[in-house]
Amino acid sequence: MECPERPAESATTNQRVLCDGGTTWGNLTGFQRDCLESIARLERDDETPYGLAIKELLEPQHGDVLHGRLYPNLDTLVELGLVEKSELDKRTNEYALSDDGRGLLIQRVERLAAACEMTTAVADNVGERA
Repeated sequence: MECPERPAESATTNQRVLCDGGTTWGNLTGFQRDCLESIARLERDDETPYGLAIKELLEPQHGDVLHGRLYPNLDTLVELGLVEKSELDKRTNEYALSDDGRGLLIQRVERLAAACEMTTAVADNVGERA
């Protein structure tokens, strides 16, 4: 059984092709999904989600993450309305999950929790079983 082709990891990929104009978890590349998760983790830990901090969280899973991969994907997430970008200082941008981005992560967590027969998803890999 062959897997369907995944969308290219490119800022030029037009992923707003759904009839309702929204983006689903499946429309994103794995790297883009991991960017969302990294931003959420940094926000949860009260750390500033800027490019280098996001990069450091991604590298254990993705290896060396180069500028030409990270920032175009972050820009795509901004264009899709899943992430908000602001200027931290003259050289650094800060990224934050938008309500849509957080909602997309929550939907994914709920789907995974249901698949594992968990009624809630809790930190530290602990959850209640249905």
